[in-house]
Amino acid sequence: MALVNIEGIDPWLTEYDACEKLFREIMEQLTMRDGESKTSKVYASLSANIRLRMKQYTRQVQQLRSKVEEASKLRTITFEEAERRTRQVEQLQSKDIQLQKLYDPRANDYASSRASLLRAGSSAFADGGTTSWAADDEDDRPLDVHVTVNDLVTHQEKVLKEQDKDLEELCKVIARQKEIGQSISNEVDHQHEIIDDLADHMDRTDESLINKTQQVRSIHSKDRTCGYWVVIILLFIAIVIVALIN
Repeated sequence: MALVNIEGIDPWLTEYDACEKLFREIMEQLTMRDGESKTSKVYASLSANIRLRMKQYTRQVQQLRSKVEEASKLRTITFEEAERRTRQVEQLQSKDIQLQKLYDPRANDYASSRASLLRAGSSAFADGGTTSWAADDEDDRPLDVHVTVNDLVTHQEKVLKEQDKDLEELCKVIARQKEIGQSISNEVDHQHEIIDDLADHMDRTDESLINKTQQVRSIHSKDRTCGYWVVIILLFIAIVIVALIN
């Protein structure tokens, strides 16, 4: 049974709704930012605000997950409710990864980013060790900035690490979904065993009821036959007495 406050509203659900609302607000700000120039102050201000809200969103999702695990250990909620809330938290975590990718467009496509960086590195070697890089990071570096090959390699490693981190988070979510699926499958198998045992018990009960009914019918039939014999004997005795009197 889930914990509820004095007013009868589950505080976990309230926090979950607040987290969903925060996600929608961040998505709206990302849409607004996409309509601004990347070198404008508005773009930089929106990026800073979005970054703070994303950190807040991540903390709230972690708190929701911790509360589900704690409630599950204390058994203040049912197993089914714990599984349902766990799936909801994992959906929020997937949205968190989505926000990270939308905030940093360079992380959206691993293959495209890797190929572009390799092409840039090749151009740098052809030009004698430097190349031009139009950055779109939140620090709003101006265009036509000359960087070295080492800078490109460092940037590439950073992007790869971020993508590896996202993949690890996704793997954790998938592994958790697999565990939930296995738990549901085990629970279904257990319920099937209970149903089979109940069906066997019902069959035995029906068979016993049929046998008892037949016994009752047999006894009832014997009682009626016994009554007839008593009447016959009484009539015979009456006839004998009348014959003796006469």
